[in-house]
Amino acid sequence: MSDDEDLEEYDPDQDEPEEEKENKEAEEGEEKEGGEEAEEFIPNPITEDTMKEGLSLLCKTGSGLSHAYVKLEAKDKELTDISLLSSYIHLRYVDLSGNRLSDLSPLNHLTHLLWLKVDHNRLQSARMSELPYLQIASFAYNQITDTEGISHPRLGSLDLKGVLWVGRGNNIKKITGLDPQKLVNLHTLELRGNQLESTLGLNLPKLKNLFLAQNQVNTIEGTEGLSYLTTLHLRDNQISSLSGFSHEMKSLQYLNLRGNMVTNLTELGQLKDLPRLRALILLENPCTDENDYRQEALIQIPQLERLDKEFYEEEERAEADEIRQRLKEEQEQDMEQDLDQFGDKEDVDEIVV
Repeated sequence: MSDDEDLEEYDPDQDEPEEEKENKEAEEGEEKEGGEEAEEFIPNPITEDTMKEGLSLLCKTGSGLSHAYVKLEAKDKELTDISLLSSYIHLRYVDLSGNRLSDLSPLNHLTHLLWLKVDHNRLQSARMSELPYLQIASFAYNQITDTEGISHPRLGSLDLKGVLWVGRGNNIKKITGLDPQKLVNLHTLELRGNQLESTLGLNLPKLKNLFLAQNQVNTIEGTEGLSYLTTLHLRDNQISSLSGFSHEMKSLQYLNLRGNMVTNLTELGQLKDLPRLRALILLENPCTDENDYRQEALIQIPQLERLDKEFYEEEERAEADEIRQRLKEEQEQDMEQDLDQFGDKEDVDEIVV
């Protein structure tokens, strides 16, 4: 894959459609939750009739000797109890979004489960028994406060999106319990809209896409193990220093730091050792007010191909190369002068002795 092809995958505006989608979800959620404040809790377990309505996709069972429905969609049913699901052991795809669930333990019996979506419920934890085939799991917009108890060996994508509006949604402040020895296939992790202050705890060997926008992140640390990471979203956080980006992040191509607190352009030099970094988003940082912001970014990060929404032109690249070479020569001259002065001082000291 060429560099240009790589960049096409990481458009600086790629998070915009997602944000529009989230705004729509927020509005829908507000309508739904707004009526729940004064509403009395009424138990509403899933029934056989609801199951019949939602079941589809008839497939052979694991033994190949019989058939069973493997997909269940039971969204927006105001369900509070899914105990009945424990007997539907052949289910592979389950969508229970938009209910009032606080307990997923019946799903621990679904050992063939591949895909799970339980967004917009009342879950306080994503903890479940280890499901050997689960590949995609979404727990967005619940009331989850930690990342413990997630250990599915084939899990590839995990969504723990946080707060839709104040007082509603996941509220994770620290990443703990994500075991790199167990989550060996996790390639996409969505944690935007939580209350994270640090990137510590993300030592996941195969992680490629990490979404941490709209948190409280002020410290980049623990990135040494993210050697496969290609996309990192850190928009709308509180980052002022870029010193935590490890040179081990050798696959990182797209970095979104929009809406942070980077003031000094020299901080960009911390990114020069990211060999595959091609697209950098720095809009709405104080440093972008500097007149030479665009040029300085390219001087500091020679491998950069796109800054914010614009690609660098050949003329800009040639000028940056020239300035970088001149600065290098000046630095070498300064070092030579320092050495000469040091040598003269030694000569004087010998004469005095």
